[in-house]
Amino acid sequence: MTELWQQLLNQWQLQTALELIATVLALSYTVLAIRHSLWCWPAALASTVLTLQIMLSANLYTDALLQLYYAGMALYGWWNWQQLRNQSGLAQQVVEWRGSQHLRLISLTALAGLLLGYLMQQYTSTDFAWLGAQISCFAVVTTYLVAKKVVSNWLYWIVIDAASIYMYLQKDLYFFSALFVIYTLTAASGYFAWRSNYRQQQLNNASGICASG
Repeated sequence: MTELWQQLLNQWQLQTALELIATVLALSYTVLAIRHSLWCWPAALASTVLTLQIMLSANLYTDALLQLYYAGMALYGWWNWQQLRNQSGLAQQVVEWRGSQHLRLISLTALAGLLLGYLMQQYTSTDFAWLGAQISCFAVVTTYLVAKKVVSNWLYWIVIDAASIYMYLQKDLYFFSALFVIYTLTAASGYFAWRSNYRQQQLNNASGICASG
């Protein structure tokens, strides 16, 4: 019996340590992304590797699949941000989509989430199949928006993070729950920071047009 308790304690300590390290790396990714630092993507990749193991252990398969996508997007994000920096000469260059583009994206993503939720509910033993599927699908497209430096990506993250807090609390993943509380706040900060960058770009572009005219 003593040996069993020791094994459980060791497993809990390892899981907690992994959660803590992944939490620090994931938070570093967010802060660095707000600052337009290319180093956000290596931090994201390292966090993804650890989080994949945690999600598999927690029986959250949709989240585990999401981590594989994140790994690929970390590599793409590094490459795309570098290309954008080389083209514009500015590290803080951002873009924004029209409302109609966001509406189409939200509608298609929600439908994809319903389909994925049905499949996960019917054919796997995953917990929170419907909620997890919506979170996963929206996180997929929002990570792409980050890689493309679309300002409104942060608004998507606010909603995703709030839903994730509930799910992780139900699974007793307290480090991740705390992380997503911080994420919600930093996503709001990120939106205002990137929106300010975008408005400054617009002013600079307008000034350039007037000067050339």
